[in-house]
Amino acid sequence: MGKFNKKKLPSRHTSLGADRAPHRSFYYAMGETEKDVAKPFVGVVSTWNEAAPCNIALMRQAQSVKKGVRASGGTPREFCTITVTDGIAMGHEGMKSSLVSREIIADSTELTVRGHCYDALVGIAGCDKSLPALMMAMVRLNVPSVFIYGGSILPGQYKGKDVTVVDVFEAVGKHSAGKMSAKELRKLELVACPSAGACGGQFTANTMACVSEAIGLALPYSAGTPAPYEERDKYALLSGKTVMNLLQKNIRPRDIVTKKSLENAATIVAATGGSTNAALHLPALANEIGIKFDLMDVAKIFKKTPYLADLKPGGKYVAKDMWLAGGVPMLLKTLYNGGFIHGDCMTVTGKTMKQNLKNIKFNSNQKVLRAYDNPLSPDGGVVGLKGNLAPDGGIVKIAGLKKLQFTGKARCFDNEEAAMAAVQNKKYKEGDVIIIRYEGPVGGPGMREMLSTTGAIYGQGMGEKVALITDGRFSGATRGFCVGHVGPEAALGGPLALLRNGDIIDIDAKKGTINVRLTKLQLAARRKKWKPKKSSFGSGTIWKYAQTVGPAYLGAPTHPGKRKEVKVYADI
Repeated sequence: MGKFNKKKLPSRHTSLGADRAPHRSFYYAMGETEKDVAKPFVGVVSTWNEAAPCNIALMRQAQSVKKGVRASGGTPREFCTITVTDGIAMGHEGMKSSLVSREIIADSTELTVRGHCYDALVGIAGCDKSLPALMMAMVRLNVPSVFIYGGSILPGQYKGKDVTVVDVFEAVGKHSAGKMSAKELRKLELVACPSAGACGGQFTANTMACVSEAIGLALPYSAGTPAPYEERDKYALLSGKTVMNLLQKNIRPRDIVTKKSLENAATIVAATGGSTNAALHLPALANEIGIKFDLMDVAKIFKKTPYLADLKPGGKYVAKDMWLAGGVPMLLKTLYNGGFIHGDCMTVTGKTMKQNLKNIKFNSNQKVLRAYDNPLSPDGGVVGLKGNLAPDGGIVKIAGLKKLQFTGKARCFDNEEAAMAAVQNKKYKEGDVIIIRYEGPVGGPGMREMLSTTGAIYGQGMGEKVALITDGRFSGATRGFCVGHVGPEAALGGPLALLRNGDIIDIDAKKGTINVRLTKLQLAARRKKWKPKKSSFGSGTIWKYAQTVGPAYLGAPTHPGKRKEVKVYADI
């Protein structure tokens, strides 16, 4: 067995000693030898399924991971878990399943590893929630782990231009406004998504893929290569070898994910004009390691980080272009040179961030990434807001926005469908602040994203002429003056629940404020009359989620995390 002492590993519980003979016989039934069973067991989890292009290239990559594990003295055990893909769940009740799926993925990965006593973990993910979910499971279990992104989709080609699925969402608005024929819409939808892989812009999947490298859980460059390219498989193979090295050196996820590495992660989100969803996922990761790093802590980092990557939806380029330009390591290097990245964080390479970046030079012969001292704008593409409408905070993506202040009259809707119907029938006007409430983690339940509505508004040419405020979320693909994660949420009696049509709202993304022109007394009087809404779910997993989920500013966690942990799985 060589360099691994199985007597000190979790898998001893399922494979060592005379009383484990029945357990071993199961492994022999699957074609493993006595030698294989004597080696460490490594879980190889992918979110492979046929729900969406983001997931269909993952099983192929898992086979390469397994080869790497075997070549380095381990016995891999592959398993799959679910995903809910936002692109298909979007704009209807299915979206209530999306954020809940993050917890189900993390929980099911945890249960599989615990139940079978695996010693290490490699996780391969493609779709938005599956990336943070697998990272959450890794730090929760704290066995040596490596994360690998499944890769992004190639851009589609339409009329000589690169297009992504967001162009199709916005085309729906153009079509409803009579600016695009049904024939043109059909042509676009047929070519927008040409391959396997996750959405190509700097939406949630690519944002969290950049995070995986910045936080230190993924190998350098692994986030960049598009899904269809065979080159991905070399990173998968290397990830399998890497996890065995981490097991030998006993480097664990909680040695890698720390307050400093979470700050590095928030920095790369801001520098790439990434998805506001990162401000939900980073606090959830922090919960797993028992530290406070909430929405406003994330927003503080966003505020001081230069915006350096010209990526869709606020900019011009897609993930493939960033990869060709120099990838995540080149962006990390210029941020490090500017003093925005902590270099002393441990990573899965077994080296620190500073050591990983040592030989990387900035390529100025490309247009996608800027150097830290020549930013697209001096502060990040995402801003935290606070005020009497959002005492717990809210978040707005300003990458690509022309104006940063908005004042208008509230136009209130108690769910997304009602707002979408009003938009499609043009029952709103320039200067309105569209309020979509009762869509928070508890109220939804499940905190839906509002991409169909924001896409339709943009398609109608009203993108920056209205603002939108919700206790739900926005897709990383959303653009426009859109404030999400507003807390406390309406279902819990937050100020959003007390708004009436015509109330005047002031949003200032420069100052970081969001207020309604009502006094404390007026709000208190309205609160007395407010009655909670009945939930639309009285049973099933979405009901169960609503019973345990915490507030959005803490990452919508569903368990107390390390603060209440009694023992770490990795030490059983």
